[in-house]
Amino acid sequence: MLMLALESSAKPASVAVISDGKLLGQYFQNSGLTHSRTLMAMAESLLKNLDITIGDIGLVAVARGPGSFTGVRIGVSAAKGLAFGLGVPVCGVSTLDAMTCQTDVSDMLLCPVMDARRSQVYNALFEWRDGIIVRLCNDRALSLENLAADLKNHNRPCMLVGDGAGIALEYLSAQDIPCQIAPELMRFQTAYGVALAATRTDPIPAIELEPSYLRPSQAERMLNNS
Repeated sequence: MLMLALESSAKPASVAVISDGKLLGQYFQNSGLTHSRTLMAMAESLLKNLDITIGDIGLVAVARGPGSFTGVRIGVSAAKGLAFGLGVPVCGVSTLDAMTCQTDVSDMLLCPVMDARRSQVYNALFEWRDGIIVRLCNDRALSLENLAADLKNHNRPCMLVGDGAGIALEYLSAQDIPCQIAPELMRFQTAYGVALAATRTDPIPAIELEPSYLRPSQAERMLNNS
């Protein structure tokens, strides 16, 4: 079965096509251009160059958050629209979960970190056990201070991935927490990671797919405070 995977939850955007677990192709862009301009254009170009028609796709996968409110909304909307039009199911996966699927580190905690603004990061903790990624906590929005406290309790070195890895490394290193940043090709969110995470996720009807923001948007906060 052919799977089309979409990732637009942060600054990078990417699309990938997978056939029965094998990566056929991926387009990745980290230019900061609006995902509403690039995501579907990338998908169309990738399918054309792979000589695959959109009607060949049997499953659509997407990072449903956390991440940029606008980016997550664009990706989820695109995935739902495609799945509805094709009459196929969809897999919505955690952005944080998808990032860990690109790593191959057995002796460290996996610590995806996304910049959530407002002095917070989106984060969850994972580890590899016998060739399987195991989640250690739910997706969360928390301060670097609270993240550092949690990592101290685990008392293990960690591998940082995600667009917030740089700021996390600086802060955690100052707290004497052993950590390192993943190589660049493993660091950022990719559609291939989304596809790998989707292989461990049950498909659902497109109508059931919802984004995961973890916290209210700025507009919702302003409305609640008015």
